[in-house]
Amino acid sequence: MEQRRRLFAGHRVRDLRKRQGMPQAALAARLGVSVSYLSQIENEERPLTPPVLVALSREFPDQWGAVGSDDDTAELVRAIAAATDTSIAAAALDEAAIQRGVEKHPALTRRMIALHDAWRRAQAQLHVLDDKVDSGAGRAGSLPWEAVRDWYQAEGNYIDPLDRAAEALAESFDHPRAIEDRLRGWHGIAIDEARDDDPRLSRFDAGSRRLTISGVLPPESRAFLLAQRLASLEFANEMRVVAEASGLASPAARELLALGLANYAAGALLMPYTRFRDAARDLRHDIDRLRQRFGTSFEQACHRLSTLQRPGAQGIPFFFCRVDMAGNITKRHSATPLEFARFGGACPLWVVHEAVAIPDRILTQLAQTPDGARYVIMAKGLVKPSASYDRPPRRYAVALGCEESHAADFVYADSLRPGGIATPIGTSCRICPRAQCDQRAFPPAASEIRIDPDTRAAVPYSF
Repeated sequence: MEQRRRLFAGHRVRDLRKRQGMPQAALAARLGVSVSYLSQIENEERPLTPPVLVALSREFPDQWGAVGSDDDTAELVRAIAAATDTSIAAAALDEAAIQRGVEKHPALTRRMIALHDAWRRAQAQLHVLDDKVDSGAGRAGSLPWEAVRDWYQAEGNYIDPLDRAAEALAESFDHPRAIEDRLRGWHGIAIDEARDDDPRLSRFDAGSRRLTISGVLPPESRAFLLAQRLASLEFANEMRVVAEASGLASPAARELLALGLANYAAGALLMPYTRFRDAARDLRHDIDRLRQRFGTSFEQACHRLSTLQRPGAQGIPFFFCRVDMAGNITKRHSATPLEFARFGGACPLWVVHEAVAIPDRILTQLAQTPDGARYVIMAKGLVKPSASYDRPPRRYAVALGCEESHAADFVYADSLRPGGIATPIGTSCRICPRAQCDQRAFPPAASEIRIDPDTRAAVPYSF
């Protein structure tokens, strides 16, 4: 067989490192090579070897993408993904075995790649089915909020035209009350304070150009509502273009999307992309310090961190979600392999459930999912007070997490032991494959249960 052409792609490795904002020492550590070796790769003095390709594919699966136009190289990368996928129970192959397979058994390797692709598609479909079963959606299709949620997930929770427009406007502001002044001066909006017995957070009368905001809201919530109204006025064209291209079928879904886009733009106005991403890096993603610097709430800062996926300037891939007292996930997004956007429920072993019951206290957790991925998770219980005794306050928790490989840049990982014992969390019991779990509510779908009347365990069956 003809010798494989050596792949020199140092410029792509260097571009990737700069997009991630990483020094050479940090990337070298992630790839398991020396700094001098990485420098030689970036200067095109050494080719990309199979071990380096394995590391790049593992550490930066989305950002790295296809490594070149060489068909053999592209096939090698796909074979690496198939042969090292931790969600498959069989032992992973080493780099040398993968390369030998590609070179000496190409037909078998292509079959392995095709089977792996089919496996991943089947898993994605299973997550979708679990989500549908949990929500009660049937033949009528997705409910409006599910359709909008899925649209945001497909977009990576980053809306480039809106984000850039909001950042440009925010950078023109020169004092803290600039948003309110622009609403009054540029748009002729009168801003009033509602009575304390009015349950509405805000209302806008387009005819009289009057915006009324609840007088019992904390400053950061009031600022967000002002930013939301300004965004809906300033970025109407950008939002219309995005909505028209969304492909959402129902009017209710499109209306929900319009509201969501205004909320997204409000967050981008209060936390402009570049300044917020740079501050997050400098502060090691300390939420309290970020919210104080930008005048936002804890939840707003967490959510904004999950949107930092601008091409060429990505932040750390985070997952973010909000869980209420009953365990319902009321807001969810993931830029990590942890696809909470498709989960029908949350595992009881997940620290966010404990956080709901302990407001204003940050809890941390090192967790591992059934596919072998390990995550550092921060969760905090929050309480939004009401305006009167007869209206209970809103109690919920937010969670933010990233893969353990980013622990050095996530301040909440400092209380956890790197490489330590991780809590084995799952998705929902319907699709979780863990056989030994004392928290299991019911067996996995399509499993065959076995009952031994002479054996007593936490769960009365095996499968």
